[in-house]
Amino acid sequence: MKKIILLFTVVLGIAAGTHAQTKDEADVAAAVEKMRLAMISANKADLENIASDNLTYGHSSGKLQNKAEFVDAFISKASVFVTITLTDQTIKITGTTAIVRHKLNAETADGGKPGTVNLGIMLVFVKQHGAWKLLARQAYKLPV
Repeated sequence: MKKIILLFTVVLGIAAGTHAQTKDEADVAAAVEKMRLAMISANKADLENIASDNLTYGHSSGKLQNKAEFVDAFISKASVFVTITLTDQTIKITGTTAIVRHKLNAETADGGKPGTVNLGIMLVFVKQHGAWKLLARQAYKLPV
């Protein structure tokens, strides 16, 4: 009986270890959270800090923005997030590139008009000078 319990404990420990986040995965998750908070606060410095200079930011409508346009959309209140909830997030890292996927549910107030969004998002982060920066983002409509 003791051998069965020991074996069960070892198997559980191995299974739990396979799902543990690496330091880079934790750092990328923290960068995603910084981005989420910056999008809600519309703080220019925070938005500029999270984005790579080569950012390409894609909307589900097909609209593309560079870094300056991304930041300006929040500063000008053209894009306003009241709340943002991220779910089902996955992070895959290869070298200095991370691919993040999640579902985004949000309350918006673009141009002062209340609304909601429910989108799939793919983010690409690159590690630059020790920090994870958003290089690309593409939103897409989720199947109904």
